[in-house]
Amino acid sequence: MRLTMVGTGYVGLVTGTCFANTGNSVTCLDVDEGKISRLRRGECPIYEPGLGELIHKNVEARRLFFTTDRDEAYRDAEVIFICVGTPTGANGDTDLGYIQAAADDIAEVMHALGPSQSPKTVVVKSTVPVGTTHMVRDRIRRRVGPNIPFRVANNPEFLKEGDAVSDFNRPDRVVVGVEDDQAGEVFRDLYDPFVRNGHPIFVMDILSSEMVKYASNNFLATKISFINEMANLCEALGANVNRVREGMCSDRRIGHQFLYPGLGYGGSCFPKDTRAIIMMGERTGTPIELSRAVDSTNMRQRARFFGKIERHFAPHGGLSGKRLAFWGLAFKPRTDDVREAPALSLVRMTTDAGATAIGFDPVAGSTAKAAMQDRLEIAADMYDALTGADALVVSTDWDDFKSPDFRRIGGLMRSRVIFDGRNLYRRQHLGDLGFHYYSVGRAPVVPRDA
Repeated sequence: MRLTMVGTGYVGLVTGTCFANTGNSVTCLDVDEGKISRLRRGECPIYEPGLGELIHKNVEARRLFFTTDRDEAYRDAEVIFICVGTPTGANGDTDLGYIQAAADDIAEVMHALGPSQSPKTVVVKSTVPVGTTHMVRDRIRRRVGPNIPFRVANNPEFLKEGDAVSDFNRPDRVVVGVEDDQAGEVFRDLYDPFVRNGHPIFVMDILSSEMVKYASNNFLATKISFINEMANLCEALGANVNRVREGMCSDRRIGHQFLYPGLGYGGSCFPKDTRAIIMMGERTGTPIELSRAVDSTNMRQRARFFGKIERHFAPHGGLSGKRLAFWGLAFKPRTDDVREAPALSLVRMTTDAGATAIGFDPVAGSTAKAAMQDRLEIAADMYDALTGADALVVSTDWDDFKSPDFRRIGGLMRSRVIFDGRNLYRRQHLGDLGFHYYSVGRAPVVPRDA
């Protein structure tokens, strides 16, 4: 098929590249000329394992094209995927400005082509409040009139940053919202190469399709906030959340996924989508108290962890003048995305308290520096960050950090203090090595000679 992706961000780029890799002709449209130039050279502008190689391969095979020309992108397209950003606005509502602009551009080109064109399918793939796809349909129809044929659909993405290529190629499920059976068949044909593992394609109404994405992300966010709340209670009662988690998650009804205590969730999806659920509840007069609690618990978790840092240094003159090293700046491993990253929240709290912050991340150093400016110094190496540090804060669970040389760490730091926001290390081992060690949901460890 001839496909067009509107937007070369995370979703549009992964989706377009993977569709091209199965033989479709894919054009990716973006207004950023610098990004399009890089992509035409086969360069990947984001960090996502495996994506750069696929882009280069499909550009070379002339199945994947990049343009800033909307007429070129829309003219011959059979299916147009809108993959633009839907950020949270200043009032907490979802900003649909990019969606509306894309719909208007598509309508302009369709109007110019006239009624003789083959019907196009306009697909909203961005995560949007329920009812947005119908808004896109109505917005296009007002411009093109009754005689130009087209259809709309909704096709939410379920891509985890760091595993997006694998998720797209081997999806747990594909969800599509359509208004007629013919549109459903288009998606069955398009996704057939990706579901030969027997996983389902769910074809449903558009409103339900839009809601599936929010309900899924909201539930996963709930699991994270739940285990963090249990971890906080474990600390208060003297229990060990790791042991509690083992006993709880062995129940097949509960399972293990997304039940790891830590600093809370971040990134571009869970915070935004949970708040969108809250906003949709407000608009419809539907109480959404659980989602409110999930969001507030998540934000409170960062402040609670920072409280441990403050309390440790309170007898030592407070944080003013102290130097804290941060291992991990991205919101999760295998990505350079620092949006809503817990590490950056902790850096802000640290510097507001008068301390200096230096961080290391295997791939997110430059994006973190751009976000934090003068608040954060970036180290070239994980051990370089520790020189003269008063404490180490482990904020992202990259594999690089899981088995470090603790004796080397102790020799580099001004004082042996570790705040582990990901529960990577064994408490007793750190105590035996002379570290003050704080984690999540477990009692702190104080060296015997302290």
